[in-house]
Amino acid sequence: MSLREQIEALDATRNRAFNEADRAVFAEFRTALNRGAVRAAERALDGEWRVNAWVKRGILLGFRMGVLTDMSVDPTLRFFDKDTFPVRPTTLGDRVRIVPGGSSIRDGSYVAPGVVCMPPMYVNVGAYVDEGTMIDSHALVGSCAQIGKRVHLSAAVQIGGVLEPVGALPVVIEDDVVLGGGCGVYEGTIVRARAALAPGTVLTGSTPVFDVVRSAIYRAGPEGVLEIPTGAVVVPGARVLQGRAAVEWGLSLYAPVIVKYRDDKTDRALRLEADLR
Repeated sequence: MSLREQIEALDATRNRAFNEADRAVFAEFRTALNRGAVRAAERALDGEWRVNAWVKRGILLGFRMGVLTDMSVDPTLRFFDKDTFPVRPTTLGDRVRIVPGGSSIRDGSYVAPGVVCMPPMYVNVGAYVDEGTMIDSHALVGSCAQIGKRVHLSAAVQIGGVLEPVGALPVVIEDDVVLGGGCGVYEGTIVRARAALAPGTVLTGSTPVFDVVRSAIYRAGPEGVLEIPTGAVVVPGARVLQGRAAVEWGLSLYAPVIVKYRDDKTDRALRLEADLR
């Protein structure tokens, strides 16, 4: 049986204790996640992202299979979690730069060579972080999030986790995207390559994005996925609320706005220093 078939068979198992052979299958699956050999979502040849529901089921299986255990490193730092998801084992050979100061990468996530982790940051299970990406201080890469090459997640960026439902696409950040400080990307949003989000920009499946360059409004489709176009520069904005009371009170709602598309000037302003890597 393939690894996928074994995971699906175990996932269908209910109301019985898992044995050592079952745990060995899950350990193989977790190792495949760590290597990037299996992913919660992948980009197809047509450019569309598709969720691998069986991978998300495998992660959830690990929580069901796991037993709460003491993972404390000393008496002053107490941690208790499922034994199926310890801290990811990382060595110098992984060529991931983890600066001292309280960062954590959970087992079952892929972090490629050349990734820089500034403290404190956190990468959750099922995440995929590709080469050359920088995860800055207080940034979160949520469960199953897919982060491309040479992405900059600035300080306090929050990439939401989408583990359940298993058929829901996780958040996807494609190659060469820059997210300014305090940005939040949630609910299966796809940010296409080379886009840039100004500090404080928040994207969710329920928030329309207003493109003043192309005179278009982008909303989540039937699958609940919002897409930000390639090279778009998005800033926090506001739109006036309609209705007598709203007008009387001068109310407005937050609205992300695409004000331009990346050009040479933008690229120079956003250029990341290779020396930092």
